[in-house]
Amino acid sequence: MWLYLATPVGLYYLLHWYRERQVVSNLQDKHVFITGCDSGFGNLLARQLDRRGMRVLAACLTEKGAAELRNKTSDRLKTVILDVTKTESVVAATQWVKECIGNRGLWGLVNNAGISIPSGLNEWMNKEDFAKILDVNLLGMIDVTLNMMPLVRKARGRVVNVSSVLGRLSLFGGGYCISKYGVEAFSDSLRRELSYFGVKVAIIEPSFFQTAISRSDRHLSHSRILWDRSSSEAKEIYDEKFLLSYLTGLKLLDKMCNTDLSLVTNCMEHALTSRHPRTRYSVGWDAKLFYIPVSYLPTFLADRILFWTSTKPEKAL
Repeated sequence: MWLYLATPVGLYYLLHWYRERQVVSNLQDKHVFITGCDSGFGNLLARQLDRRGMRVLAACLTEKGAAELRNKTSDRLKTVILDVTKTESVVAATQWVKECIGNRGLWGLVNNAGISIPSGLNEWMNKEDFAKILDVNLLGMIDVTLNMMPLVRKARGRVVNVSSVLGRLSLFGGGYCISKYGVEAFSDSLRRELSYFGVKVAIIEPSFFQTAISRSDRHLSHSRILWDRSSSEAKEIYDEKFLLSYLTGLKLLDKMCNTDLSLVTNCMEHALTSRHPRTRYSVGWDAKLFYIPVSYLPTFLADRILFWTSTKPEKAL
């Protein structure tokens, strides 16, 4: 009896394994445009794809970041300076990409650029704090995608958007989680629209990884600035004792961050090179075993779990 049950299950996983390893042809002729290549995931992915022989078009925010990346890669890789919050910069980068690829179209667009500061408690912030993150992580990504889309459609290529487990489960206030929820929504609608043209859209959902935007020292200093700037009423509720407890929680979270960025870039590479890319790539065991499962729980239960694992002001207890 167990043999009858095991056989179809085994065949399913064998077929899944086989599909996962089917690679598109002529990778050396395909161009991939990546945003946010100064450091972190974007930088590693650019070097990874370059070693594989693909033609990488890397967008950096600074000339220093671009120069350092060129020094570590082959002559195939080209760089451009891009600020995703400025439409004129996006338009100029799009024109540059057109000149680089000629009539071949753009095989891959990886929307990786992002920031995470300011983030903290909602009551510590103002509208501009939310807008700063949304301009980069969501509106900037949309602007780049809309400009590059005709080039990707021409190649019947791929769009890879970097979201987060925090696009499934909001753990703290500010614009970061909001922006990642927006990335999820935009990616879903884009995937359905572009499926008619043979374009595939994938979402990368990393858990907590050690990158430039997740450095605890930056978050600690910005949290202190936000608290100092908040209203007297907010400071009375979230007093100095609460602030210290909150900062301690940030330090603990930093220690939990995964340092192996290749776990994420390998998923990005698979989304770009596989004949059968996945719709979503949840990266990190904490994502698979905690954050994603909790996001599927009934809301009241998920809220209760997160409430008891978070820092709370004593006056509210």
